[in-house]
Amino acid sequence: MARRRLRTCWSLVGAIGLLLTTGLPAKALVPYVYVPQRQELEGAGMGIAQAAARLLRLGQAGDAARLAALTVQLLPEDPRGWVLLAEAQLRSNQLEQAGISLAKAKQLDPRNPGIWFAEGSLALRASKPSEAINLLEQGLKLDRSNAGAYFDLGNARILLGQSGEALAAFERASSLRKDFWEALNNQGLVLFEQGQNKAAIQRWRQVLGIKPDAAEPTLALAAGLFASGAERRSEALELAGKALDSDPNYVLESYQKEQLWGPKLRSTTQQLLLLGELKPVVDRALANASPEGESSEEE
Repeated sequence: MARRRLRTCWSLVGAIGLLLTTGLPAKALVPYVYVPQRQELEGAGMGIAQAAARLLRLGQAGDAARLAALTVQLLPEDPRGWVLLAEAQLRSNQLEQAGISLAKAKQLDPRNPGIWFAEGSLALRASKPSEAINLLEQGLKLDRSNAGAYFDLGNARILLGQSGEALAAFERASSLRKDFWEALNNQGLVLFEQGQNKAAIQRWRQVLGIKPDAAEPTLALAAGLFASGAERRSEALELAGKALDSDPNYVLESYQKEQLWGPKLRSTTQQLLLLGELKPVVDRALANASPEGESSEEE
């Protein structure tokens, strides 16, 4: 239905252009031109927005951003279109444009917590953790049950070295969404740096019960087991090989750091990867690593 309505609008645009460019007798009456009513424009705009949202779910962020831009042209006063555009721009790494879209959305709907959360996520990606915390906390005053916002808050706290507050944020996130394996994984990251290896291992095992093929918790668990003593070395080796075959980027300490791994976990992992038994796996991972690309799993 939306597609038919959009096609009609484009036909009207073509007809108007033809009328404007065709020569008319000097005394001829200007023919009546039909101008779509507001309700029809709103329907077309919402149809385009739904198509953009579908593309976004399919991972086609660039195409989604182009469609969402049409939505805000048709519905410039609807904050939902601006939020959709900002999300598509964020996912296609158009960070500056996303900031502009979010500012417009906030101007139209300042009490929408999702806008504050999106701005916080944008600040986090721009390596501005203090700004991100302020924006996220403002949003959480309006919506205390957003698991993703607590997860972003935890990541911002990690970047500022506030491990206790980070752990609390991740625990809150996983309590709100029971299958939020990323929040459980990051609890393990914090706990390991705090010297709570047993608790970290428990969290990573819990993650693998939800997401068995996730490379990050698999390698982190391998490092935790390796640090626990020789009796767990065999399992650590098996898990490390599985993780690096799944995502070779994790062989790089620089990539681990980007994923918020602390110095203790990175050092332990490097010691594990130096073991002779892992040399073929490590060499293969080094050959296949592409740190400039995106990881196969979402953080």
